[in-house]
Amino acid sequence: MDSKQKRALIARRIAQELSDGDVVNLGIGLPTMVSNFIPPGVNITLQSENGFVGLGPTPAPGEEDPCLVNAGGQPVTILPGGAFFDSAESFAIIRGGHVDVTVLGALEVDAEGNLANWMVPGKMVPGMGGAMDLVVGAKRVIVATLHVTKDGEPKLLKKCRLPLTAAAEVDLVVTDMGVFEIKDGQMIIVEKNPEFTIEEIQVATEAELVVSPQLRDMDVSGL
Repeated sequence: MDSKQKRALIARRIAQELSDGDVVNLGIGLPTMVSNFIPPGVNITLQSENGFVGLGPTPAPGEEDPCLVNAGGQPVTILPGGAFFDSAESFAIIRGGHVDVTVLGALEVDAEGNLANWMVPGKMVPGMGGAMDLVVGAKRVIVATLHVTKDGEPKLLKKCRLPLTAAAEVDLVVTDMGVFEIKDGQMIIVEKNPEFTIEEIQVATEAELVVSPQLRDMDVSGL
């Protein structure tokens, strides 16, 4: 499975977690792909922390509006019924608990539900952005990430070592190797990529995995 297929697998699996009527915030990068895999009949409202609800698909080439970009600066469209507002209103929505699900990337995530996704000490970063508020304010937090770094180091840890975005807020982690619930200080594998054994996934994971009695295979067809 190449990098493109891995990212598609993660995004498609996360899309299955979304319910009709949900207000959803998708972080920059891999999480934005989730919108491409929303199941038929499921209508969600996409929110962007820079002041939009009702985000639509990426505009066709040449039809971009420089005034319509998401929080990552990517061109977007607005669906009928969408709305524009200032940052104060946007963060009132987030901090007020009106976002049902947020999907974010990760540098590190651990068995306690801690998330580090905004900086590596000594490297230039633009800032935390809205991640801190989203992780605390959303009703459900899903992490979308490749299982290991480019150097092959685990990203699912016993304890995060990088500066935290938020503590004990992650509910679910979806990687190219499996789906992991965070509950009571445990990282529980509930689905696995059939290309890997549990033993292989554990080797690539620093956190101690608990295998769910209902463990099942992820759907990797059609990628």
